[in-house]
Amino acid sequence: MPISPAARPETAAAARPAAPDQPPRPHVRPENAPRPGPRVRPDRAPAPLPAPLLAISGGQLVAAPRSAPAGPARRRSRPSSNPYLRLLATPGARAFTAGNLIARLPMGMLSVSAVIMIAGSRGSYALAGAVTATGLAATAVVAPFTARLVDRFGQARVAVPATALAVLGSLALVLCVHHDAPAWTLFAAYAATATTPNTGGMSRARWAYLHRGDPAALHTANSFEQAADELCFMLGPVLAATLCGALFPEAGTLVGAVLLMTGVLIFAAQRATEPPVTPRTRTVDSPLRTPGMPALLAVFLATGAVFGAMEVVSIAHAGGAILALQAAGSCAAGLLYGSLRPARNVHVRLLLCLAAMTALMSLPLLAAAGSASLPVLALCLLLAGAATAPTMVTGMTLVQRATRPEQLNEGMTLAVTALLGGIAAGAAAGGWLVEHAGTASGYTAPMSAAALALVIAAAGTARRRATRAV
Repeated sequence: MPISPAARPETAAAARPAAPDQPPRPHVRPENAPRPGPRVRPDRAPAPLPAPLLAISGGQLVAAPRSAPAGPARRRSRPSSNPYLRLLATPGARAFTAGNLIARLPMGMLSVSAVIMIAGSRGSYALAGAVTATGLAATAVVAPFTARLVDRFGQARVAVPATALAVLGSLALVLCVHHDAPAWTLFAAYAATATTPNTGGMSRARWAYLHRGDPAALHTANSFEQAADELCFMLGPVLAATLCGALFPEAGTLVGAVLLMTGVLIFAAQRATEPPVTPRTRTVDSPLRTPGMPALLAVFLATGAVFGAMEVVSIAHAGGAILALQAAGSCAAGLLYGSLRPARNVHVRLLLCLAAMTALMSLPLLAAAGSASLPVLALCLLLAGAATAPTMVTGMTLVQRATRPEQLNEGMTLAVTALLGGIAAGAAAGGWLVEHAGTASGYTAPMSAAALALVIAAAGTARRRATRAV
């Protein structure tokens, strides 16, 4: 009887009839015989290994594999050693980063453009300053509520209409200035721009979502965002002044409004990287009630006073162009800081950064008091900015850790709001010192504000340790 090719050998032997003079023997597998392997279907049989090629090497016959070594096209690309290139290699990161940078550039444009436009039309820097100060105060009130809506309903659903309302406020301001409307309309129009969402906070929230559980990547992301802030505040005023001077006084505001709306639309369109909205089954307390958060906000308030006082005093002493050096120093320090390893104890790192800021802020004071030349003062401002970005990065890291994930935008917006309030207070204090004590003495304001931030942070750290001990 023929044997089927798919039949097992033992099955075929069992089916063979026994000889007439011998009884049938049961099939017994020898003790040392290998066990049969799993049955393999013919259509899934593994491909036979390629036979090696024979070659002569050094007078000897050797076997070489048939498959050629992997060429450059087949080699797997190794991850870059640059942490920022690895960060931007995250799927979707480049798209939302591009939109965010476009939307963030007007932060340094709109206030400068408003001052130039209103002062040129009405001939009053006092009116221009009052209008921008009103807008800043309105932003401090409205921004946390906008961020709370972003956390509850999503970035795209809230940021786009909020930005559209802010852009309408900027356009209304242009029309009021151009048609010589009453002064109160300027305040109302500029106050409407307070609904501008915190694009930097939304970008940080995306990084926190994409790299949750990876402190090194979050450290690099926060450093990158701080450097982007410094770059926008460095380029924004220059671009605004150039547009208003080269074209017409309203050009800076109009271009800033277009960039803001375009950037937010591009940013909001990247839905794959948007943090999901966490449904709230119960009422959640404000981040202000989180332990340690009030002390952090007080540190941000004092740090903002450093920036506001330095801006006013430096403009009065040497002109506004020199401020770009401080921003450049902060931007470079932020990028360098992001390439370092994250700190094990972030609270101690914040104290070290604030101590460095206090020490470096004394350099412009010494240069101005010693009647140093303008290049020396410029170098001092460049060095003074070196501690700014590390301090902000470390502070934002602590805010992210102290805030619940579903309130991350609100928590970071509260930090930005405290920063803006400090900028306003520092600008007022710096202006008062310049007017009553001179520009050289005015540089005591940013140094004193940095020392105050250091004291507040040290007190918060001591209280935190005492609470843990109890």
